[in-house]
Amino acid sequence: MINPTRLLERFQEFVAVDNASKNEAALCAKIRETLAALGIASSEDDSAAKIGGTSGNLYAYVEGSRPLAPLLFSAHMDSVAPACGKKAVFHPDGTITSDATTVLGADDLSGVCVILEALTSIRESGAAHRPIELLFDAAEETYCAGIQQFDFSRLRSKEAYIFDLTGPVGSAAYQAPSILSFCAEFHGRAAHAAFSPESGIHAIKAAANAVSSIECGHVADTTVNIGTIRGGSADNVVPEHCIVTGEVRSFEAASARQQLLHIRERFAAAAADAGAQMNFRDDTLCLAYKVGTEEPVANRFRAACKQVGLSGHLVSTYVGSDNNHFFHHGLRGLVVASGMNNCHSCGEYTSTAELLRAAELAQALMLSEE
Repeated sequence: MINPTRLLERFQEFVAVDNASKNEAALCAKIRETLAALGIASSEDDSAAKIGGTSGNLYAYVEGSRPLAPLLFSAHMDSVAPACGKKAVFHPDGTITSDATTVLGADDLSGVCVILEALTSIRESGAAHRPIELLFDAAEETYCAGIQQFDFSRLRSKEAYIFDLTGPVGSAAYQAPSILSFCAEFHGRAAHAAFSPESGIHAIKAAANAVSSIECGHVADTTVNIGTIRGGSADNVVPEHCIVTGEVRSFEAASARQQLLHIRERFAAAAADAGAQMNFRDDTLCLAYKVGTEEPVANRFRAACKQVGLSGHLVSTYVGSDNNHFFHHGLRGLVVASGMNNCHSCGEYTSTAELLRAAELAQALMLSEE
């Protein structure tokens, strides 16, 4: 029942819409128009004002013709920069790329379009289906800023399929990590670097000593990264200020927190050794989740994959997503591959075959009778 021509035309149309994070209003309007044409009412929440964006999260409930529990289907509306002036370029072998000056936006317009096509084809055919909830959220790429403002009490579903994973269609993530960010500010004392360097306290050197004492990469059951370091004002001034930022990830929330405490201690010690002051702050961007591989949401996924000739492979991912937040609001969800590759780069691509397979999978899930 999937209409490949309509699916690809919609993908091309949506790619052409500017949709940088916190600037998804035009795309949100397109989705609302698509749903309205199907006779589906949607509502946009007030999260735009809360996150400084142009669009809120878009929600819709589709009544079912089968007395089954509803399922939630979700994808995010934003793409990472450069996401303005995008153009989908179709190649003879079926690959779809940008023109190499922007991202393609398959992350996550592939998810948006396959969900809409699956629903459109079901409505068109009149096929009996279970109740369906839709949630297209804003600003996912900025650490899920939009979904964190959503009123989860509106949801009736207990299971969710979030079409937002790279890799071959037919795979889905059942596990993802906690992500903790940190920022350490070193405060030293400025002095002339030639006349009286001994009277200064070198904030950059203190920060560098702190960084050198931290193991990066895979550290036990965590990953640690120092992402940025910046400071100083001129080459002839002993720098009085330096900022270091980074992150910690782990499938175990307690391990991530313990590693963060260790980093804070090392930074404090380096500052004390230099006679500098250090202010440390951290933020929990998302908490780890793990869905059982034999839970109903996983069994339904594998059954739907088998129905459309896909592998039904479950994987873990070190990337956070909206599902981290769904899980901690009581939903059991999987992050489903939607045909995106080389995400967050101007070399991003998808293919006509993968988009079609993802739409068939979304439709099989919507029509599932379990």
